[in-house]
Amino acid sequence: MDGKLCIVTGATDGIGRVTARALAERGAEVVLVGRNDAKGTEVCKAIHRSSRNDKVRFEQADLSSQAEIRALAERLGTEGRAIDVLVNNVGAMFTRRRESADGIEMTFALNHLGYFLLTGLLLEKLKASPAARIVNVASQAHRSGRIDLEDPQGTRRYRGWTAYAQSKLANVLFTYRLAGLLEGTAVTANCLHPGFVASRFGQNNGWLFSTVLKGAMRLSAIDVEAGARTSVHVATSAEVEGVSGRYFDKSREATSSLASRDEETASHLWALSEELTGFRY
Repeated sequence: MDGKLCIVTGATDGIGRVTARALAERGAEVVLVGRNDAKGTEVCKAIHRSSRNDKVRFEQADLSSQAEIRALAERLGTEGRAIDVLVNNVGAMFTRRRESADGIEMTFALNHLGYFLLTGLLLEKLKASPAARIVNVASQAHRSGRIDLEDPQGTRRYRGWTAYAQSKLANVLFTYRLAGLLEGTAVTANCLHPGFVASRFGQNNGWLFSTVLKGAMRLSAIDVEAGARTSVHVATSAEVEGVSGRYFDKSREATSSLASRDEETASHLWALSEELTGFRY
């Protein structure tokens, strides 16, 4: 990975932080993206010390905000560098319905539209690389998801898990359609399930939900080191070179849900995503 430029979103905690550190340890130049500037600076210093790689830096952006996504992409674009790896990792679940700065339901805004818009804005920089990789962190939760095209933002009835599962299904649908769009280029797009990871995921939802989730994590979750392995594998492994439009689990190709391969749903989701972001690929 020497000399390669890698972008990792949601990189100040959990599997995003471990993924960023692993890329730095392999010699890549790594840009960590997160909301908290102080925490981002601290994490960069820690990765610098552990990897002995001084080509690690932080970019602050709230990826639920389209204005901040556009500002981030502009900052990254002005450097004139090709981007070799983009790991779309940021994500969250919200048990109560919230809206982003753009008035979009937060789960859909952050977990799906953030991937869609940032990837699109950086696509020319990715195409400038001899062999770029887009890595979308999805989840096994996509198997219980469906895209509610009549009410995708849960305005009539909102349930946190339903919104989360929908967003993870959207990640897989987006990946497959993007891979088709990129056929004939040097850019690949794949997605993955990291596993049920013991991290800070879900800890933004009050003490009761957090306590229950922590209990479940103690019983069956893997640690963040194991949780990041598939992301790192898809981002770096020679085995994945030239592979595109696939879903990975435990660092191996796996079969995603039937719903994730529905081309009509993918087409409707793509059109909706363009409408909500004002961006066309």
